[in-house]
Amino acid sequence: MHKLTDILINVHPIKIIGATDVMVVSLHIDSRKVTEGSAFVAVKGTLSDGHQFIDTAIAQGAKVIVCETPPSAIVEGIVYVQVKDSAQATGLIADAFYDCPSAATKVVGVTGTNGKTTTATLLYQLFEKLGYKCGLISTVQNRIHEQAEAATHTTPDAISIQALLRRMVDAGCSHVFMEVSSHAVHQHRIAGLRFAGGVFTNITHDHLDYHKTFDEYIRVKKSFFDGLPKDAFALTNADDKRGMVMLQNTVAEKNTYSLKAPSTVKGKILENNLTGLIMNVDGHEAHFRMIGTFNAYNLLAVYGTAKLLGEDSLTVLEVLSGLQGAAGRFETYMSPKEKILGIVDYAHTPDALLNVLATINQLRTQGQQLFTIIGCGGDRDRTKRPLMAQAACEHSDKAILTSDNPRSEDPEEILNEMEAGLTGPQKRKSLRVTSRKEAIKVAVSMAQPGDVVLVAGKGHETYQEIKGVKHHFDDKEVLTEAFETLNK
Repeated sequence: MHKLTDILINVHPIKIIGATDVMVVSLHIDSRKVTEGSAFVAVKGTLSDGHQFIDTAIAQGAKVIVCETPPSAIVEGIVYVQVKDSAQATGLIADAFYDCPSAATKVVGVTGTNGKTTTATLLYQLFEKLGYKCGLISTVQNRIHEQAEAATHTTPDAISIQALLRRMVDAGCSHVFMEVSSHAVHQHRIAGLRFAGGVFTNITHDHLDYHKTFDEYIRVKKSFFDGLPKDAFALTNADDKRGMVMLQNTVAEKNTYSLKAPSTVKGKILENNLTGLIMNVDGHEAHFRMIGTFNAYNLLAVYGTAKLLGEDSLTVLEVLSGLQGAAGRFETYMSPKEKILGIVDYAHTPDALLNVLATINQLRTQGQQLFTIIGCGGDRDRTKRPLMAQAACEHSDKAILTSDNPRSEDPEEILNEMEAGLTGPQKRKSLRVTSRKEAIKVAVSMAQPGDVVLVAGKGHETYQEIKGVKHHFDDKEVLTEAFETLNK
């Protein structure tokens, strides 16, 4: 419980109607969660406008309304706080309401198109192994030290982030590693957070259904670094052609990592095969259990971050060498008898899929066939559908086009749009199986001993969303079941 004047300390209201000495019991942007004594912030979202629910919030017991446009009918006894940007104000108010948790721990944000989850998860695992209590906010899960919780968004809303950080600080977490999505930056979900550092992985074609243009997508990512404080660090991938753009206007300490270009943290791949990576990192040779060039970049980002947080280089490399990474990110499974290698990966963008396919093609031996199962999500960026199908067909021996999360769309229409981008030769290398479960079974049945089956797109997800309903579906379960069937 806080006095309204105290939680408005960093907000500059345009106008306040009513007395500010009122006590605020809780803070909400969802009117359905409002209880007696709450403050309700009316935020204009992509699907709905919180201003439409002000009356509902008051009926539920809200005593304070934060909004951009006060209603024409003012209710007596209610305090109205008019602000320029409700979304921005939400983070600032939540920060004060939860007693500035990000100032009491070291928060590191990881942004980029691909690699966010793996990098944030590896940082969490590394610092836990180094003896710290840590927090993790990621697509796969949130963790408060050893306690795991399901994640609903890559980056939660501003109030949820501050509430989660407060719980992490109260649990003794000294470090928090979090994914920072472009949506979260654009929607001010990270407003009010004090970052100790920011990490950039890469940027490729994604989320254009939301950002509309690639330039806008880049601008939003860059704005995260623009907002870092002077005492923070900014670490970027110097090999990404937009990597250095991220550092252009930041006042944070500028650092880089690379496999090719001159950089603060320098890596070189010595060996890259299905048993892992051997790399030279800043002059030290190290073996890692993770596979592929894309993971070499993730490992460099983690190592560079740990160094910037004051950790010993050799100790970091020793601990990193034993870590596995995030669930659903290039997870490997082997059929017991036939030794067919199954790989489950979250790759759901053209570039991510190309990276995974390139890695497998680089590592597989002559005679090993590659079967790729891929779909595209409904109600999402439609421009990438033909690109995903093209990538799968061009770089696999056989591509099985199937459903991902069709959501409200017709799965057959999604597959039509995927197939529309295929040339004649590519079509001959593809097979269309609408049922994802059947597609995985078909691929496994077609594979010969020693072949590789890649199940791409859903990774760690344990559901399939069809017509607004989430059904249990786990690529890993279906793949291992298909392997077991081979032996019967």
